[in-house]
Amino acid sequence: MNFLLQVWSIIGVSLRTLPARKGAALATVFGVAGVVAVFVGVLSIGEGFRAAMRPAGANDMAIVMRSGNDSEMMSGIGRESTEKIKQAPGIARDADGPLASAELFVVIDLPKRSTGTEANVPLRGVQAKALAVRGAGLKIVEGRMLAPGTSEVIVGRAAAREFTGLDLGATNRWGKNDWKVVGIFDAQGTVAETEIWADVAVLQPAYNRGSFYQSVRARLDSPASFQKFKDALTTDPGLDVQVQRESEYLASQSQLLSQIVNGLGTIIALLMGVGAVFGALNTMYSAVAARTREIATLRALGFSRVPVVVSVLAESLFLAALGGAIGAGLAYLAFNGYQAATINWQSFSQVAFAFAVTPRLLAVAIAYALVMGLVGGFFPAIRAARLPIATALREL
Repeated sequence: MNFLLQVWSIIGVSLRTLPARKGAALATVFGVAGVVAVFVGVLSIGEGFRAAMRPAGANDMAIVMRSGNDSEMMSGIGRESTEKIKQAPGIARDADGPLASAELFVVIDLPKRSTGTEANVPLRGVQAKALAVRGAGLKIVEGRMLAPGTSEVIVGRAAAREFTGLDLGATNRWGKNDWKVVGIFDAQGTVAETEIWADVAVLQPAYNRGSFYQSVRARLDSPASFQKFKDALTTDPGLDVQVQRESEYLASQSQLLSQIVNGLGTIIALLMGVGAVFGALNTMYSAVAARTREIATLRALGFSRVPVVVSVLAESLFLAALGGAIGAGLAYLAFNGYQAATINWQSFSQVAFAFAVTPRLLAVAIAYALVMGLVGGFFPAIRAARLPIATALREL
């Protein structure tokens, strides 16, 4: 109990004297805040991209591609195979048949609204069941659904926002056809919102794709039906396909960019963190020097070394936590929800997404700030505890 009273008393004295050392203290606070703000800002790119690369809806969607391909761009499936896939057990059905859509994926060039530079934008050919397959996670918010057998397209809301020529009613020439935008759809901020959809039967001849598709998306009658669906297709000697949950496929598509962003963000944060730690060291050494007589007096009155160490560490952690909170708050205000677009290196097409400052990311940032405070206060705390009482008291 006496030990706890000593710790509480000396920490109180330490914090109350902070205004007398406000210059050095503020330098530490804002140094840590800057590191945390940059750390959160960079990693929010990866968080936002991962959020975009997720399925819009329940985890009961499967995607079928040719074996050995890690993206739709490289896959190829014939018409007969797609019809066989649609009859596999485990697929959900409505009054008109299985909920599956054989799809084609091509890339077109469109200028960005912000810069005018051209970027690769996905143009997806879909079948009539495409909306039903995606379910409630995707819906038309402006205009109407495209009419089958026509050169009409619907556009994801993010694509309409990011690229020119995609306003409702606009007409563009892609491939051999002139395509009219008749609708805009929402996909809950997922990757589909960066896409343009057309009737696959019209898109195939426009790009000389014959009767080939690149993937089949299917809604299962339940998430538990996935293994039954997969086994039926992968054991069929007449098919050469691989089957994945859509959530797993999209996660694999975001892996490369996420690794790059997280790696760069961590390196930047570590380099900046070294500077912040030196700033904390300087601040805490100055604090110990300014409190030499005070610490010596407390030791002479019977305070042990450990409360002295704890008080210095507590001050350092307090300044770091304050800086971390300020930096995290600034990063949230500046970056959360910020709209951007980048290339997905797996499909070589643009993905529009919003930076995401998540609670998990904020918690990691605050923890990093506390680590900087702990490292920055450790050696000054040891020095304070080792101060010779008699030598320090001579300064009175």
